Amino acid sequence: MNTVKTLCFVVAALFSYAALAYRSLQLRRGRHDGSRRVLVVTLVLQCLTFSMGIVATVSDSFLGVPNLAVLVMHVSAVAFCVGAQIILLRWATEEREARRGARRWMATGLALCTLLTALFLLADGPGRPASDFNTGSGHPSVLVYLLVFIASQTVPCVTILRQFRIYARSTPRAQVRQALRLLSAAAAILFLYCAARAANVLTSACGIDIGAWQGAASVLSAAGIVVLSLGLTTPAWEGAAAGAVQWRSRYRAHRTLYPLWRDLYESFPGIALEPPRSASVLHLRYRLHRRTVEIRDGRRALRPYTGPAGEDAAGAEAGDEERQALAEATRIRRALHARRAGARPHDSRDAGDFGHPDTVSFAAEVAWLTKVASAYRELVRSEERPTG
Repeated sequence: MNTVKTLCFVVAALFSYAALAYRSLQLRRGRHDGSRRVLVVTLVLQCLTFSMGIVATVSDSFLGVPNLAVLVMHVSAVAFCVGAQIILLRWATEEREARRGARRWMATGLALCTLLTALFLLADGPGRPASDFNTGSGHPSVLVYLLVFIASQTVPCVTILRQFRIYARSTPRAQVRQALRLLSAAAAILFLYCAARAANVLTSACGIDIGAWQGAASVLSAAGIVVLSLGLTTPAWEGAAAGAVQWRSRYRAHRTLYPLWRDLYESFPGIALEPPRSASVLHLRYRLHRRTVEIRDGRRALRPYTGPAGEDAAGAEAGDEERQALAEATRIRRALHARRAGARPHDSRDAGDFGHPDTVSFAAEVAWLTKVASAYRELVRSEERPTG
């Protein structure tokens, strides 16, 4: 049972430290943002809570004082819950109301920490077996101490669950609403942890052995902290995730356009503003923009070598985008062959455009060009396949 508890503390601590590291990097770009400073302090307290939890499960003393790790863990947990409440207020309410609520929560947290310390000393915490604070005890002072701690964790969970709908409706920011949903889910899981922990303490005080069910509290605690860590960092990592998705989309488009751009560049080197460089993931937005412009310029340079639209292009005018893209790729491929052979069509009616009616923005043009480039690549591959 102690192994499961230690493992759960380790998981919670790892997620806590990961969230702290990520948010600390964000703090460097917003040192004067009070909400970020409060969040970092809260995550420090969260890390301290579960670090002390690991110490309490693997050792009976901390700094030479028996059961001191338990007291530090519980006091840090109370302070951490207060910090989470203050963050919630700062995210979802007006500044004046957030400050007023923060003062109330800080006063409550200070009173609870003082009460827990007094109860710990009254119960002769350093002189008791570690199991009294881990699995519970029938001693009245220890029982009161543990129940007060559980209550200090239950009240913030209930508060978050009660205020979630109000705050979610009042905030216009989608990222904050997502963070509030995760915080609400974490509060629900941690409320179940409090219930399971209370059941452990009360059954132990009554001399009832519930066996492996004692481990449920540790599992729920770790699961709740994982979700809570995600919730506290959502406004930061959600933007980073969206940026990563956008970067991946640009990278794929840049690679897809390469075969078409390469053949146009070989025929018209002047379309390149800069000499071609080796593949790089740096400055991808600029490189994609340049590649798109250079393909467009190369297409226009092909005007003298492009004959009138054939049956393939005419048949695609009313077709879907894939057929239109294939028709355009076919015209470009034929024009490049004509350019290399030095044969100009006698009747050239090509307008030099890509002809898609919806390319009114850069993103739409890139999307259309990637379809053309994909069709062009398939044409090249079909020409290179051995026949017979």
